[in-house]
Amino acid sequence: MDTQEEVVVYTRPDSLTKTNTHYCPGCTHGVAHHLIAEVIDEMGLRDRTIGVASVGCSVFAYNYMNFDFVQAPHGRAPAMATGVKRVFPDKVVLTYQGDGDLASIGMAEIVHAAARGENISVFFLNNANYGMTGGQMAPTTLPGQKTTSSPTGRDVETQGYPIRASELLATLDGASYVVRRSLHDPKNIRLAKKAIRTAFEVQLRGLGFSMVELLSTCPTNWEMTPQNSLKWLEEHMIPYYPLGDYKVNPAVAEIKG
Repeated sequence: MDTQEEVVVYTRPDSLTKTNTHYCPGCTHGVAHHLIAEVIDEMGLRDRTIGVASVGCSVFAYNYMNFDFVQAPHGRAPAMATGVKRVFPDKVVLTYQGDGDLASIGMAEIVHAAARGENISVFFLNNANYGMTGGQMAPTTLPGQKTTSSPTGRDVETQGYPIRASELLATLDGASYVVRRSLHDPKNIRLAKKAIRTAFEVQLRGLGFSMVELLSTCPTNWEMTPQNSLKWLEEHMIPYYPLGDYKVNPAVAEIKG
């Protein structure tokens, strides 16, 4: 009788807790959690990492990340992360924020943290709506996109245009590494993981502010199946929010090789 060697194809990162997810089916917050946890484990950073979550679906990161976490008021994660990093400069400090948080009530906080060149790593989940509170229009909602507060679609004449946070922050001198990736297919998930690792390397080398924007799905509020939400992200979000590197300082380019 032939014997087959057991091959392990999946293990839970030590930086993830053994907690059943509350996220909706197809939500890519879980993918982002897993990538961040994998990178932290691979870099041996778990015992020195402090996360800061703000308000929104992103707040629940502290239930899933198996390292120190604190919660900030709505939009104030960059300010709290600034304080944590300045008090504990040897720690690795990250913020985990959604678009309704970072690009709305927290816009001033993220802009000034980047302008100051705060040595923190920001992970920004953009799913183009306020996911936690019912799917209202967010600063990142696309023109014409229907939400619970824009049932006929976002009208740019009365409601303005979406904010492209990566392009905006890339103009600031204090920002060292600002990129946009996506979580809609395996290739782009792998690229997202590389960007997350680079953001931590930037902080470890004291190079200043870094942000990785991750285009994400929200099937429940988009009223789509998980499969269709991935297709919608690819066909509608990426054309408006092009993937790529928006600010890479020369010292950071050396890290990327």
